[in-house]
Amino acid sequence: MPSENLRGVFAVPPLARKSDGKRTIDFDRNSLIVRHIINGRITRLLYGGNAFLYHITLEEYEELLGWFNDLADNVWVIPSIGPGFGRAMDQAKLLRRYQFPCVMILPCSDPRDALGLELGLREIAQAADTKLLVYLKETNNFGPNRDAGLDAVARLVNDDVCVGIKYAVVRENPTHDSYLEALLARVDRKFVISGIGERPAIAHLRDWELPGFTTGSGCIAPRLSQELFEACTIGDFETAERIRASFIPLEDLRDLFGPARVLHAATELAGIAPTGPVPPYLTALTADQKQLVAPVARSLFASDKLQSLSAK
Repeated sequence: MPSENLRGVFAVPPLARKSDGKRTIDFDRNSLIVRHIINGRITRLLYGGNAFLYHITLEEYEELLGWFNDLADNVWVIPSIGPGFGRAMDQAKLLRRYQFPCVMILPCSDPRDALGLELGLREIAQAADTKLLVYLKETNNFGPNRDAGLDAVARLVNDDVCVGIKYAVVRENPTHDSYLEALLARVDRKFVISGIGERPAIAHLRDWELPGFTTGSGCIAPRLSQELFEACTIGDFETAERIRASFIPLEDLRDLFGPARVLHAATELAGIAPTGPVPPYLTALTADQKQLVAPVARSLFASDKLQSLSAK
């Protein structure tokens, strides 16, 4: 996967399940979600935390990979793997059957150090016969030694084991970020995408010159998310800021109640597709929480639909 393909928007969708007592994956309703995203001109899908893949069974994972593989040829699908080594090695046997652009490594919080994690990721990539997208969610993802961790990431990139980095370390002011600065001193920025949605996207694209960003709320409003990116690419940051403002009410609720839980509910409340129950270890939003999310999700969806009509 050439690094220039990281330029653009990556949607991070929820995963709909049936209310059948077994929480069976509902592929028909997931197809509705994908169709909505593609109609909004986003054709790269990254299935990870918003899809609760941390908690997926191996049997479900096998079914999901088959469904990913059958999606349209013009759609990129990037599955996630892990986060534990043993789990990832079991999943790697299934991934070898397919040729996905890369696979994202879910961040590990278990005991680890930079060299040990690096060696494990190399084994996983070889077992799965795929390239990796490394997910940096905390400064200690690769262990307590920041510099050793970043050096390990750089070696993975230099050796073509890792073809991209999803950078998702939350900062109050994303224009000032010593960890991102240290990462970009070791890794060419063309390999690093902003991984926290629309809130820091403009700063990451404008000030840090990252090539793209991931979006959860963009699954509700893909046209707006794509147009935010396009405005940034031509330097029209005033338009980008105006579009970004449309996402902040839902992003605020995601930060308040949990990003994946809110997106799961918002997708249904906006009228895109029923998403059903969430898997353990999480619980669904309460009725009171849904009352707060519903008007915000519907407003964002309506703004996206209006944008589609105005473009015709």
